[in-house]
Amino acid sequence: MGLIENPKTYTGRDLETIFFRPMFSGANAEELGIRVLYNMPVPTTIQLWSPQPNILQEYSAGWSGGSSADRFQKRIEMNKVKAEVAFSAQSYFQQIYELIVGRADVNLDDLTGTELEQAETEMFRKAIAENLRVLMWMGDKAAAEYANMDGFLTLAYNYAEQSDVPHVDFSDVELSSQTILGIFRDMWNAASPELKALKSEGHLAFYVTSDICNAYEEYLDSCGSDGAYTDLVSGRRELSYHGIKIVDMGISQYMPLHSNGISTHCLLTDSRNLTLAVNTADMPGSEVRMWYNPDEMENRQRATFLVGAEILDENLITIGYFA
Repeated sequence: MGLIENPKTYTGRDLETIFFRPMFSGANAEELGIRVLYNMPVPTTIQLWSPQPNILQEYSAGWSGGSSADRFQKRIEMNKVKAEVAFSAQSYFQQIYELIVGRADVNLDDLTGTELEQAETEMFRKAIAENLRVLMWMGDKAAAEYANMDGFLTLAYNYAEQSDVPHVDFSDVELSSQTILGIFRDMWNAASPELKALKSEGHLAFYVTSDICNAYEEYLDSCGSDGAYTDLVSGRRELSYHGIKIVDMGISQYMPLHSNGISTHCLLTDSRNLTLAVNTADMPGSEVRMWYNPDEMENRQRATFLVGAEILDENLITIGYFA
């Protein structure tokens, strides 16, 4: 246990390049299906530009330009969060050892400090990434669980209550393979013209809970075609409706912990409209620390940083209300 007890602390550049950035770049960011901003200056402000819709004029001498492009600002509220995990020394070593033993390139007779550190870091990083993923969807400051910040679902419902955000009430609809097409169709019909116009850019998506995905797959399985049979046997890697991706938010297993009592959600928007911001540079004391506590005989891990989520344009969302 000597090597694993050595304290490890990531701050500054190491905190960014070794620990956090791998979670929010490349394929990892694409799997989230949203826009990710990392280490933007605090307060994190997004600049949105809207050029004039009709700038072509009849040719004539002189300057006849109209007003300048409209500029809108959207500020993302950043929240201080902390992650702490403690393991008994024996349990901790078993988990780290399990990560290492599965790798073919590791000599178990020579577990170097680097191998242990990589496995230890990866275990903690995966736990934080999963919690951030759930928090960005289900976060609700008024709830008992996941109250660190307001997530996309909470923000969407709040916008719907405060403004004329397009929404469809499915409270009286029984979710099934017979009704699922009507749900998607009604969501699309209720969408704003601005949102519909973005379909050709390929970033629109239905963000749904697992029960909606299951109902849609049951419908597809019932279609009498060779393709439906092949998909029934082999499975479907990706679902879509009229060319619009259907993304499982992967939060159904956490819904019983949420206070609003709603377990089914459907949100139609552009993936670039949902923004998760993470900052490890502008919060004093931001760090990831791993150490051994001899008094309690525990291996402990702690991470502190800033995180926030925001819907950039509430006019580019459509919400489905379920009982």
